[in-house]
Amino acid sequence: MFMTNVLGDYAKQQPDKVFTSYNGREWTYGEFYEKAMKVAGHFQAEGYEKGDIIALYSLNSDLFLVYYFGIQMGGFTVMPVNTKLAPPEVEFIFNHSEAKALIYDERLGDIVQQSKHSFQEKLSIQENMENLFAGGADEFEPMEPTGEDTAVVMYTSGTTGKPKGVMLTHQNIISTAAIWSEAMAITGEDRMLISTPLFHCAACHVFMIPVTYKGGTVIIEEAFSPKGTLDLLQKTAPTMFFGVPAMYTIILNLPEIKKLELPSLRLFGYGAAPMPYEILKKLKETFPNVKVQNLYGQTENSPAASTLKDHLALKKIGSVGEALPQTEVRIVDEFGEPLPTGQVGEVVMRGPQVMKGYLKDEEETRRAIKNGWLYTGDLGRMDNDGLLYIVDRKKDMIIRGGENVYPVEVEEVLYQIPELFEAAVVGVPHEVLGEVPKAYVVVKEGETLTEADVISHCSGNLANYKIPIEIEFLDELPRNASGKVLKHTLRSGMHSTI
Repeated sequence: MFMTNVLGDYAKQQPDKVFTSYNGREWTYGEFYEKAMKVAGHFQAEGYEKGDIIALYSLNSDLFLVYYFGIQMGGFTVMPVNTKLAPPEVEFIFNHSEAKALIYDERLGDIVQQSKHSFQEKLSIQENMENLFAGGADEFEPMEPTGEDTAVVMYTSGTTGKPKGVMLTHQNIISTAAIWSEAMAITGEDRMLISTPLFHCAACHVFMIPVTYKGGTVIIEEAFSPKGTLDLLQKTAPTMFFGVPAMYTIILNLPEIKKLELPSLRLFGYGAAPMPYEILKKLKETFPNVKVQNLYGQTENSPAASTLKDHLALKKIGSVGEALPQTEVRIVDEFGEPLPTGQVGEVVMRGPQVMKGYLKDEEETRRAIKNGWLYTGDLGRMDNDGLLYIVDRKKDMIIRGGENVYPVEVEEVLYQIPELFEAAVVGVPHEVLGEVPKAYVVVKEGETLTEADVISHCSGNLANYKIPIEIEFLDELPRNASGKVLKHTLRSGMHSTI
């Protein structure tokens, strides 16, 4: 039994219950499943082979979910693609994955046209919706995947800064649905409002999938917009809402928040970045009847590792909570041996939600998974109550408002500038976004380079959230005796400027 089977069962058991709500349009389980069957039938009729990767490059909508499920129902692998990436980044993912077909939002058509990847088929969601849904169901042949068949590929930047395709199996997805639905006490009565991108594993697998698993309703907003999101919270009466800390910070600063009444809402989920104590405290004071719950995980574990529930939210500030159901979490030393309580080491975890591996990268897969344990690259510690604290992140990763930014990836783009001698990127504090990337740059002798020049180059080669918010010029980068750049010195501000 996998998620495609679950969806089919609900289409029979509760065909008239609303499954998706988007921009005033509601589809029942029966209506939705019929559309997903036609998507599956289309790709089967076009002769795609089992397991072929089909890219889904779209903003949030109910159609995103139709294609997400329909592609899997046909026996194929769906690959959601980050719509915030720059054209070269998108092209890399298309080429590396060898995706056979592309489903895209026509508003992203310019970026699609820039890609040199050759697809067998490109389908604009808006242009092809009526034609596709008008036929195809007759060709649909139900497929019974195995638990180890790859259901979803999601690309995430690795510690080297190069994107890696995380392969999640049908067993991974159904296990994650069961784990999170238990951890958040989800029922068929829940209505989940999703404003964060569905191409991210959190919105897709922590909330959409578990709510579907329990037969609830998914309310979709194309993108987070403070006043628009508040309006939906009032109009659609959700029981659950997820946001990154920056979203809550923005919402709580709106004057309308004082008049907001949300009698149906029972849970605020948050994750992807640490939630400041004052923001968490204000959230609970503003909505005393709504529980809060921290969620910790990575794309590589579907994502599901640990959770901090409401009763400990203000008592265990900084903790990401206890291990989730069916999940083991340990802190280990450099040899993989468990460390005593309180000692800092690498966070490792195992459970049925751990990825199959990285697409076309066996070496990185062996490095990440050892004896069934996923080595997260995060440094953490356990307290006496068995709660996990993350004390550092994957090397020098920056989390900008919930988006992961890897300095090496940004540095590689900076080094493309002819006048630049060397550069280093670090995260610096930001009152709303948590932290943002800042670049320290050394210019070649005799050359000139301005901050505007650097930003302009980055704009054409990086997603907006990866572009350094500030450029500082130095005579040289601080280094240790072995020549390694001292990034902690840059973060502390203890360096000499030009």
